[in-house]
Amino acid sequence: MSRSARPISRRTVLATVPAVAAAALTDPRAASAAPVTTPSPAADTRVGIWGAALNGGGPSFANQTIRHVVYASSAGTAPRLRISNRFGTAPLVLGHVDLAEQSIGGVVKPGTHHRVTFGGLPRIEVPAGQEIISDPVDMTINAGVNLLVSIYIANAPGPSVWHPFGLTRTYISVPGDHAADDASTDFPPASSADDTRHFRTYYLAGVDVVSASATGTIVAFGDSLTDGFSSTALTNRRYPDYLARRLHADSGGAPRFGVVNAGLAGNRVLLDSGPTNGLSALNRFTHDALLGHPNVRAVILLEGVNDINSTINSLPVTSWDLRAAYQTLINQAHARGVAVYGGTILPYAGFTLPDGTPVHTPAREATRAALNGWIRTSGAFDAVIDFDAALRDPANPTMLLPAYAHTDHLHLTDAGMQALAAAVVASVPLT
Repeated sequence: MSRSARPISRRTVLATVPAVAAAALTDPRAASAAPVTTPSPAADTRVGIWGAALNGGGPSFANQTIRHVVYASSAGTAPRLRISNRFGTAPLVLGHVDLAEQSIGGVVKPGTHHRVTFGGLPRIEVPAGQEIISDPVDMTINAGVNLLVSIYIANAPGPSVWHPFGLTRTYISVPGDHAADDASTDFPPASSADDTRHFRTYYLAGVDVVSASATGTIVAFGDSLTDGFSSTALTNRRYPDYLARRLHADSGGAPRFGVVNAGLAGNRVLLDSGPTNGLSALNRFTHDALLGHPNVRAVILLEGVNDINSTINSLPVTSWDLRAAYQTLINQAHARGVAVYGGTILPYAGFTLPDGTPVHTPAREATRAALNGWIRTSGAFDAVIDFDAALRDPANPTMLLPAYAHTDHLHLTDAGMQALAAAVVASVPLT
């Protein structure tokens, strides 16, 4: 332990995972699970405006500063950062954390640096297995701006806690504390094309603000379709980004909800998938969707295609397997007064392995159709968002509409991401 870094004590533990959970469980909730019936918010509601689903086993850092680009989905004041060592194997010493506005790339907009503290401390140690929420920062954030969050890691905590697919540039410094640097000179580019560390997120799990208009947070939960895979990098064109912009525009700049992305590329509902694709939805839903962000009112669930395309104990995954899992997630959410909006599984005929082996098969199509039928008609969800109907090709309903289909026929173009957001707005009155 560093002599100058204080570990989290009982007095400052208000920012650890158990405290986050306690806050979520004691927040007032609407009597109905559906947030559209939530009354107008009291002044100064705290809502999430950015998030990342994290895993363990990422690349290691020591005596380095990591500068993240964070897209603010909504406006607000008094931002807080949530930093996670939940999957860490050793204490994490936060030597210096800085929040600023982006000018361009890794360059800070002049005059916007803010030193972030934790329980009044500028430097703190986060034990392995815990998270910490910062003190509110004296700063006003506008919707749609990019923020820069710089984290100086003062020790060598071992494999990092990370989100392995970022779609934004992450700046990694030469040795030393460069959190307060205006320029990005000491954040050199990747040394080679194989160095993919610069497109990942490390330790940063969430950003929330105080909003004058919002009733709470909506969490978009899912796999690569939610994570934004195949959307244009560095442009914030994931479907939750489009959704946040749509809610902002439709409300005249006073949206009722903040939007947080809890997508994780390659994620499955039923089985864990290792350090890259993460814990299963069954194992991460409570933390990532319900307790990891303030005042969660609803979760948009779009996940299951990776399960359909895999096996359990060499047996195909059935629609019954996924129905039971969905019901478990719904029950967990409803126990906390949170609505769940079920998304139908998108078509993906034409999707193949790199060697040309078809992934989409008649048997898997039958499973997808049966599952979608249940999602639409079971009444298990608080609302249904028929992504399948919105994005499929009417001439071939087992395929995506060409304008929405990425070249692999599974993932989406930017237009497809925008269509997902439009389907949400058309299905659930969120403004």
